[in-house]
Amino acid sequence: MSAFRARHAWSIAAALVLTVTGSATAAGAPTTSADLREVMFVGNNWDGTADVIKAGGDLAKIGRINVVPDKEQRLAEINADPIKWIYFLAIRNGVGEGHDQFVDDMYSTPDGSAMVVSRPSFSDVVSIDLATGKVNWRFPVSGYRADHMAVSPDGKRVAVSASISNTVHVLDIGTGKQLGSFKTGDKPHENVFSADGKYLWNMSIGDVNTALDEPWLDWTKGDRRITVVDANTYEQVKVIDMRARLDAFGRSDLSDAVRPVAFSPDESKLYFQVSFFNGFVEYDVATDKITRVKTLPKNPATSEDRTTWVNDSRHHGMSMSPDGKKLCIAGTMDDYATVVDRASLQEGPLVTASKPYWATVSGDGKSCVISESGADQVTAIDFATGKKTASVAVGDHPQRVRLAQVAADWTGPAAN
Repeated sequence: MSAFRARHAWSIAAALVLTVTGSATAAGAPTTSADLREVMFVGNNWDGTADVIKAGGDLAKIGRINVVPDKEQRLAEINADPIKWIYFLAIRNGVGEGHDQFVDDMYSTPDGSAMVVSRPSFSDVVSIDLATGKVNWRFPVSGYRADHMAVSPDGKRVAVSASISNTVHVLDIGTGKQLGSFKTGDKPHENVFSADGKYLWNMSIGDVNTALDEPWLDWTKGDRRITVVDANTYEQVKVIDMRARLDAFGRSDLSDAVRPVAFSPDESKLYFQVSFFNGFVEYDVATDKITRVKTLPKNPATSEDRTTWVNDSRHHGMSMSPDGKKLCIAGTMDDYATVVDRASLQEGPLVTASKPYWATVSGDGKSCVISESGADQVTAIDFATGKKTASVAVGDHPQRVRLAQVAADWTGPAAN
């Protein structure tokens, strides 16, 4: 859903020809929509880069961006502050699996001149000029870690989860100035704007780095809920506690930590993954009830020791075809991805993949694109056949993949 909406949001926003602070074409004039090309940004979390690849077809690489050009300055600040240093190491040794997390999420500005990136280990969001590779602006989030983001349908605002302070900040994508914020449950994660831009949904996942992973200890994971706010006032509209809904459906065995989500095109249904589960849940928005639960195959080679699963994930990553007929599921710990028929919930072929961590939709809407964090590559799977069509090597530990816009002749920052 988010990739499909983003594709249309960028087309609308690009036509507005918004000028972003500190960015212009080489000739000094604002970029117009005719000067842009659709691409995909791939965030290589552990090496602090983002690969720019074609938005479809063979997914060929176009260029690479250093998303931590200010690395030495940020590290100096962290080393000078004992509290920041403690959190920096905690991120490395916890959610980072022994690695620093330099890029979680990223989007392009509407005029295609900059990439806006959330950087967990540096607890900030930055705008990087795509022509020079330099930082346009920086916004330090509250707390000590930045996480998932979402961009508004008009491309003007970006929402970022500050996972330690239980806050979502909403920023002007051009200037980095905060437009508003709101409180969430414990450890806010995924953010999604409604298609009309009126509402913003946040999913909090609770404490995923503890070893208290047995089902009977699920209550220790914290306050996990969906928070829906008015996207203009940032006032709370609704809170959805999936614990009660899962219990009512007879699935008290499932965690209520909502992970990646996908809305149906008319936004009547919400599909979501939860911690520790090899499958997903269907939720009817109007009736406020869970309507179906789909269990997907387990990989017999996957350990049943939950403490070995990355950040309480079993399956993490899902997207929906533009026509709403197919869901693409990343079976993270089971090392596969599969396309599921939405009407019957029947899965297609299990496409072998190494720790797939995210799923989005190609620019032409024909394919699901997954990040294989265990193989350092991105792979496309055809929605119609469920079969793999292309793979391309990227950087160390790719996670988020987002559709974006760059200048038509862009190949990489001149500074590099």
